[in-house]
Amino acid sequence: MSETQISEGGRERVGELEPLWAAMHSHHSALGETMPPTRAPGQSWDMRRAQYEAWLEAADARLLIAERDGEAIGFSEAELDRLATLLAPLEREGSPFASAGKPPRGAVFCEPVLVAEVEFTAWTREGSLRHPVYKGLREDKPGTEVVRELGGVQPREPAASAAGGGAAPLAIVELSAKSAETKVGGRELKLSNLAKVLYPQSKFTKRELIEYYAAVAPVLLGHLAGRALTVTRWPDGVNGKSFFQKQAPAHRPEWVQTVRIASASKPIDYTLAEDLATLLWLANLAAIELHTPLARAQAVERPTVLAFDLDPGAPATIVECCEVGLWLQGMFENLGLESFAKTSGSKGLQIYVPLNNEEVSFAETKPFAKAVAEMLESSRPELVVSRMRKARRTGKVLIDWSQNDAKKTTVCVYSLRATERPSASTPVTWDEVRATRSSGEAQSLAFQASEVLERVAEHGDLFAPVLSLVQELPSF
Repeated sequence: MSETQISEGGRERVGELEPLWAAMHSHHSALGETMPPTRAPGQSWDMRRAQYEAWLEAADARLLIAERDGEAIGFSEAELDRLATLLAPLEREGSPFASAGKPPRGAVFCEPVLVAEVEFTAWTREGSLRHPVYKGLREDKPGTEVVRELGGVQPREPAASAAGGGAAPLAIVELSAKSAETKVGGRELKLSNLAKVLYPQSKFTKRELIEYYAAVAPVLLGHLAGRALTVTRWPDGVNGKSFFQKQAPAHRPEWVQTVRIASASKPIDYTLAEDLATLLWLANLAAIELHTPLARAQAVERPTVLAFDLDPGAPATIVECCEVGLWLQGMFENLGLESFAKTSGSKGLQIYVPLNNEEVSFAETKPFAKAVAEMLESSRPELVVSRMRKARRTGKVLIDWSQNDAKKTTVCVYSLRATERPSASTPVTWDEVRATRSSGEAQSLAFQASEVLERVAEHGDLFAPVLSLVQELPSF
């Protein structure tokens, strides 16, 4: 089995606890055009338009660090200036490595003297790294000490799939036709029935489910952290029977964290998905859908967000939800509050208003959300309803305000859904919401697993502000 391990929090280290040390040379490019590694004093790089690439090599391994959400991952402008100064005297003709492979167009090579520390999520078979993050130079390590500490079985080639998206597969070792194993953060995971088709229409398998959650983990785990997790499991695929599970399975590994929360009948030990190993263990149980409360387990009555679930009644679609969502966004903007949108991954749209305010309770957010929903219903009764009765919902958008409750959960951002195809709850920009309202094209906000991974690679976590933005709940 490969010694490559993925540590808790979605970061991989090579060998048990050893960081990766890589001799480094750099290449900077702007909008696909070559940029020299140095620049004139006072000249500004446009961090929102330029793409900076750094090639780090250890033996025959190559690492590409590209921009995320307009910024080089792990690089500040000051650090890029410093590296340009350090690398310029080391420039040389051609790669110093015997098996460097084909470099990017316009690459500038240098002597392998500087040493950098990098965190990442996976090795590929070709020796590239998945989700690399530059952590800084180590001036106490000479380049001559760089060793690629990777041995054993190499990761298998990824199958062409809806979840591929260029993501590196896990280092999975097949044990038999029905089972396999991998090592994640030093923890052994036994995987089963990887070839089982979970989404018959797209032939999306359990292996692809696991690989999707492994690839999206760097942005997903923060939204799961500290929250009592409820999952929906589909052991026979989305066309089979499912069950909603709050209580953590008794057969769980000892390293899976749980939290006990009181309920009307008896306390429930919920799973806490605090690390990648737990997330993949759940995926192996065919836990396709991940549902979280609006509050963290340590303060179950203190929601971190105000949420509105916009659910269209046929023939209404997400297009009508976009109209309602934009009303909400405009209203909150007038109140001085930022709001964020994500698709439900099914038919609707969900609007989150970050609070992250320890003084706010569900006793305040729930009546506030109800009042907002009723106000919109009274102003646009032909399009909006605020009550659950299905007879009233035909062709209208239900503003479900009742989610603002300690006993309720909502589908977590980036969670897959048990729909015909592997769609996911996906963060979207308000520009995308406006464009969908204008075009009337409901499919423009439908994203499958591979598309979600592409969006994350391009934009990073569009929902990240929901975790940290502190706002006050207005008086109503």
